[in-house]
Amino acid sequence: MPKPAVPSLSRRERQILDVIYRRGRASAADVTSELPDAPTYTTVRGLLRILEEKGHVRHEEDAGRYVYSPSLPREDAGASQLQHVVRTFFDGSAFKAMAAFLGSSRDELSDAELARLRAIVEDAGKGSRTGKRRTRR
Repeated sequence: MPKPAVPSLSRRERQILDVIYRRGRASAADVTSELPDAPTYTTVRGLLRILEEKGHVRHEEDAGRYVYSPSLPREDAGASQLQHVVRTFFDGSAFKAMAAFLGSSRDELSDAELARLRAIVEDAGKGSRTGKRRTRR
């Protein structure tokens, strides 16, 4: 059974999550100090509350202040957001998304990265030919 999708994020919510993932843990003041064109401290606190309601972060109290940490490993959160992008912009087609990505970044990929992508595609194909879906490693 597929995992439920994590709710989508606004640009500012993604920026806040990036700070928290980069630091591992962060207070609202920490986040505010690292955001480009930072909103008010109160706005950041409100966005952190929303991120917690959406399931992206959790908090603990430390010396009277809330300190936030990610609820999911970065890779899992990224996969969920990528699934959202594929559904929204590519009609749910991994093929269309990959074709768009490779078409726009082909020159940026190293030979080793291209070889790894080929291996992933081949591995996925083996799973579809046997009627079984391969799980992500």
